[in-house]
Amino acid sequence: MSTQPGPGSLPRTIHAFTDDALGDDDAVGLVARLATREVAPIELVEAAIARAERVQPVLNGLAYADFNRARAEARGVVSSLAGTLLHGIPTLVKDNVDVAGWPTQHGTGAFTSRPAAAHGDFTEQLLGTGLVPLGKSRLSEFGFSASAEYPSGDPVRNPWSTSHSSGASSAGSAAFVAAGVVPIAHANDGGGSIRIPAAVCGLVGLKPTRGRLRADKLTRSMPVGIVHEGVVTRSVRDTAAFLAAAEREYRNLHLSPLGHVEGPVRRRLRVGLVVNSPFRTTDETTERVVREAAAMLADLGHDVREVIPPVPAYFEEDFVLYWGSLALAMTAGGKRMLDASFDTALTDNLTRGLARASRRRLHRLPLAIARLRASTRVAARFYEREHLDVVLSPVLAHTTPRLGHLSPTEDYETIIARLTDWVSFTPLQNATGEPALSLPFGQDSEGLPVGIQLAGPKGADRTLLELAYAVEEARPFRRITA
Repeated sequence: MSTQPGPGSLPRTIHAFTDDALGDDDAVGLVARLATREVAPIELVEAAIARAERVQPVLNGLAYADFNRARAEARGVVSSLAGTLLHGIPTLVKDNVDVAGWPTQHGTGAFTSRPAAAHGDFTEQLLGTGLVPLGKSRLSEFGFSASAEYPSGDPVRNPWSTSHSSGASSAGSAAFVAAGVVPIAHANDGGGSIRIPAAVCGLVGLKPTRGRLRADKLTRSMPVGIVHEGVVTRSVRDTAAFLAAAEREYRNLHLSPLGHVEGPVRRRLRVGLVVNSPFRTTDETTERVVREAAAMLADLGHDVREVIPPVPAYFEEDFVLYWGSLALAMTAGGKRMLDASFDTALTDNLTRGLARASRRRLHRLPLAIARLRASTRVAARFYEREHLDVVLSPVLAHTTPRLGHLSPTEDYETIIARLTDWVSFTPLQNATGEPALSLPFGQDSEGLPVGIQLAGPKGADRTLLELAYAVEEARPFRRITA
């Protein structure tokens, strides 16, 4: 753990990597060590518990812990399965999906959750890979903000700099993976919530093609299926291994099978470069990092050229309205959907502001939904017209803000303006359902990670992973221990 000064008495940076059973291995490395019985699942879980206890007072990434259950599950891993798939690897589950016997608090203090009666659909697939959950990770309230900050204080902090945001909404998962507590953790993405925390915490975060992984009932009922499940990891091979393991549990027959992607692309790809979104100008540091990535891809033999993204002028307004309609549904129906104790007055300024803004413009929602659904066809035509395999862009329009910049104690107009200024690239693929991947590539003047995004047409998950392998091979990812 670093002892450099941070906010107040906190260290500036913090991590939990040490010479224990986990070491500095990724999940695939640990699977190999389990296979040779160099370590046992219970040793990995005990090490992860010790690491979680070490960093939780600073990072605040845990929403709920059940270490005894994790110990029991680790001891119950059948020896013949240890070292296969991901059996015995410790993980965290984001606190907006149900795990049987655990509460699902959704990052809010507006109600008191009761233990879930059963696993959610995606949880069945996630834990069916053999991962052993230590507990649940924190998120911003209902996942609406791109920074996990709360009116009560105690934000989720970035291990690279504890005075900065860890991104959101999958903040706790990203902070704990980057800090070395677990090698892989659940994340989901309704506007960038896998890719944003991955970018600011120096991780790999793939939002798969819509339908690649199972969706919970509530997600399936949404008019536009913007929420996608996934994981955050420290290596491309861990993300690829998870998707291969998950596909053995469930495969969408409407998509080509992904299989186990195990190495870099060897063919020449046509890459479109996008530096600025149609709505915001990218800051100098982020532009430099993305252009460096473009130059490296060109050096690797790929055809890289700048393109104009297929984003209509009305897209941002439509997406914010739809996002707000989800807040409106939550505030209006919280007692029915969550618990009778739900109190809208206890939600934060962003949740209430989104709901109010949506209510005022509710008459425009049907058109917004229709245009968001149509974005799938618009994007598909763009890839065909431009003859592209991949689009390279920033993940975010500017570098990671300090905690407080997106505080939910600010008024709604301030928060939403700051959010849309920062989150300018990721929502498109939530609407289109296309895959998009965040990779660590550069850093800002304070040493925080800066990510790049690789996106592709529907079903191009394999292409993105293969290209990500090539990026990681050419420019190994920086680690917090370095």
